[in-house]
Amino acid sequence: MAVVLILVIVAVGSVVFHLFSPWWWTPIASNWNYIDNTIIITFWITGFVFVAVVLFVAYCVFRFRHRPGNRAAYEPENKKLEVWLASVTSIGVAAMLAPGLFVWHQFVTVPAGTTEVEVVGQQWLWSFRLPGADGKLGTSNTRAIGDGNALGVNPDDANGRDDLIVEGGELHLPVGKPVKMLLRSVDVLHDFYVPEFRAKMDMIPGMETYFWFTPTRTGTFEVLCAELCGTGHPQMRGTVVVDNEADYQTWLQEQQTFTELLAARQEQTTIASSTSSSK
Repeated sequence: MAVVLILVIVAVGSVVFHLFSPWWWTPIASNWNYIDNTIIITFWITGFVFVAVVLFVAYCVFRFRHRPGNRAAYEPENKKLEVWLASVTSIGVAAMLAPGLFVWHQFVTVPAGTTEVEVVGQQWLWSFRLPGADGKLGTSNTRAIGDGNALGVNPDDANGRDDLIVEGGELHLPVGKPVKMLLRSVDVLHDFYVPEFRAKMDMIPGMETYFWFTPTRTGTFEVLCAELCGTGHPQMRGTVVVDNEADYQTWLQEQQTFTELLAARQEQTTIASSTSSSK
């Protein structure tokens, strides 16, 4: 009887803990409420099955407990029961997969006219690149990474010369406008994740991944790395600021272009060389 009581307490306690739990999602700040809805549907289905199975086990333990004179009936097959279990399981799995497939289709279908922003992850720093006045990002390659070109922007691509470079700083985005996040890693696996945006994706060395979202409210949000990437993983944090249009344009004007960055690094190198020669 003690086992039966424990099983019932586990089932009821799990439901009560879920309903009154102090831990819940951060308030959403993007268009991806579909992801929240999908998780809730999956949680209710799996939660119902969990409670049903635990209570059924408790019933069986109580109903078929050992009693003097009772003998177990041997039944190697029961086709009716097998068909019933297979049917119910199939319906449950389909009910969990269908919403996820629908949301995934939306997740990978980027709306026309979406602004592209590149995110570069490295141990243990976030950097960003935004299109300049021409509205186009230049090409990039990890082989181009070097002194003065930490993001590997192709210096021979005219589209990249006016790109805005943010090394280890804040990323600003305008509210209400869709943005496609192009994700690159220059060393190991990373994962760009802002909990309030819900969307995230692994960053894989040697390839470019992406996701898109639309910020729906202004504010300052913390960037986390959701992929174990080394000893500094817990400290790999950044900031995304969602601005109104006026503040966003002001921030853009303050950023350094790739051409300006190269010129500044060249000037620093020249000064350092002159100082070294004069000693």
